[in-house]
Amino acid sequence: MTDTIARLRSGQRIWAIASVHGVASRLAALTARIVPQLRPRDAIVFMGNLIGGPPGGEPPDIVATLDISLKLRRVVLARPGARACDVVFLRGAQEEMWSKLDQLHFAVNARDVLRWMLHHGVGATIEAYGGPDAIAEGLRAVGAGPMMTARWTSALRAAVRAHAGHEPLYTAVKRAALTEDGRLLFVNHGIDPTRPLDRQGDSFWWGATQPFEGIAGPFGGVQRAVRGFDRAHPGVVSGAVGMTIDGGCGFGGPLLAVLLDRDGRELERLAV
Repeated sequence: MTDTIARLRSGQRIWAIASVHGVASRLAALTARIVPQLRPRDAIVFMGNLIGGPPGGEPPDIVATLDISLKLRRVVLARPGARACDVVFLRGAQEEMWSKLDQLHFAVNARDVLRWMLHHGVGATIEAYGGPDAIAEGLRAVGAGPMMTARWTSALRAAVRAHAGHEPLYTAVKRAALTEDGRLLFVNHGIDPTRPLDRQGDSFWWGATQPFEGIAGPFGGVQRAVRGFDRAHPGVVSGAVGMTIDGGCGFGGPLLAVLLDRDGRELERLAV
């Protein structure tokens, strides 16, 4: 197993947090409900799309969202017996686009690539670090060529570094999280049960073609697979193996979190 897959301790309770899409107020309310219920050995999995936000959706506050998530991480890791692996941040489509922005100056059609990313919600993160004019500046930069594009993305990276803990968080995001016994798997959006975890490619965040809740049976030792984003935002939906947790936070719906036991059974459900 590569280091792109986080390993969670087997036998611990796991709080699975759905896609936040930068809605800091909901994340703050959710963490206020989780913290009093934390037990020793509990783990937290942020299942991707912590950042970003759909155009026209709830007003995001990306900086505050990351600050709140980092504060929750500190609370969890301050408990006796806690390990660094007890808090995991997964890569969603938003984190993937944000990382690819650094390579924009290599793109043949940089303007089209940037416009596609903006259509899919990366603009909220760009403005969070670059200010209200950052998107217009980016469009001008990609029109001026690779050198200006690289200067624009470098300025965004510098802005990220100005916020304590943000750059390490982006660097530490994992493709998926798996318990040490291999029974519970956490992903952002999709999984291809016919392929090993280290050969999923971008299925984790862009999604495989098979309906997630329609996964017929265990695969590769995985008994329960949990995801935190579905474009339909159905709430909490469970199949034989697949479980979706997404109430549509950022799209007008609540932010959801589910507490799971060692076997992937739901112990509690929170919605804010």
